[in-house]
Amino acid sequence: MRVSILISILTLTFVVNAEDRMLLQPLISEALKNNPEILAAQKRYEAARQRPSQAASLPETMLSLGYASTGSPRPFAGLGVDPVANAGLMLSQTFPFPGKRKLRGEIAQREADSEFWQYQATQLSVIARVKSAYHRLHHTYKTLDLLAQSRDLLREILRAVEARYAVGEAAQQDLLRLQTQISEKSLRIERMQQEKQSQEAELNQLLARRPGSPLGRPAEPVLEPFDVTLEDLIARARRNSPLIRRNQKMIERSELAVNLARKEFYPDYTLSAGYFNMGRMPDMYMFRVEFQLPTSWRSKQRAGVAEQTATLGAARRDYETTDQALLFRMQDDYRIAETSRRLLTMYQDTLLPQARLTLESSLPAYQTGQVDLTTLLNNALAVLEYEIGYDEELLNYHLALIRLEEMAGVELLER
Repeated sequence: MRVSILISILTLTFVVNAEDRMLLQPLISEALKNNPEILAAQKRYEAARQRPSQAASLPETMLSLGYASTGSPRPFAGLGVDPVANAGLMLSQTFPFPGKRKLRGEIAQREADSEFWQYQATQLSVIARVKSAYHRLHHTYKTLDLLAQSRDLLREILRAVEARYAVGEAAQQDLLRLQTQISEKSLRIERMQQEKQSQEAELNQLLARRPGSPLGRPAEPVLEPFDVTLEDLIARARRNSPLIRRNQKMIERSELAVNLARKEFYPDYTLSAGYFNMGRMPDMYMFRVEFQLPTSWRSKQRAGVAEQTATLGAARRDYETTDQALLFRMQDDYRIAETSRRLLTMYQDTLLPQARLTLESSLPAYQTGQVDLTTLLNNALAVLEYEIGYDEELLNYHLALIRLEEMAGVELLER
């Protein structure tokens, strides 16, 4: 068995043309432009922006046309002869009690503001899902490479064992063990291929591409430093989190709605003015003021105030729930990221160098009969599992940072 070949496999290096690498930033830009979830949220916000001016507007002016006849139902009968007969028009305009229109406009504006923050939350959610799918796809590619390299290593060892078996220096069970391990690696590769297809389908869906659209291999992620404190992240989240800001706007909206409900105890009024032609008699003019008296205040206005007060209380509880849930999730993901960063350092500085060195030294030792196949095989499999473990921890680290980004509304990973 050629030691140089095994050492080259052991290094587990992968050369991929940089031009074929799929970059994250273009994917995020494409998702922001084409993702239907984002577009729907954008349209809901655009629709909500049109409501404040409508809510603050006066009711439509009413125009009434008519006649009054005497002696006959036909139009204008008795006009100019009977003082009751006339033909004319009347304009009527209803005016809400002062302050109601402004409050309705401000309520609609707060609702539009909440839709804006919902739109921002949707964008962050889609970006986080694109980033997560991207990093999971990279992990799958890397695992496939590691499994393929490990299978190649086992095949090299198998050829060496076959050579020793031919001269009676190796047992048949050694051949069977190696063949079983090679088959097991092939099985894992098949499973990972299916997982890769699922992840590519998820990414295509987020990008609003047609199913099966080709995707390249993700570029190698950068191991970002973890130099932000939990307190700083929580402070940023309370300033920037779209979910927190949306709940704040809903509290403001409910406070205004309570004030509006209290103003419903005060009457709206309608001004009417009319002109009536009397024929040969002098023209007649009319002016009238009508008030809508809140006579059902016990069952309507008072209940309306109680309803809006309860809604305000619910909005405040929703804010507290969101704040507490955000705090818990951020603490959890922060600890995950913190732990993963430490484990990555242990893998880089201790486990992987030691495992590689152990395998490298056991390769010539097996050729000279100083170690048995079990030791060599265990050393080879250990390198594989440590390599996969490192990449899984790198994935966990990036996924935790992505979740923190979404919650805090800040960028922790380079795009």
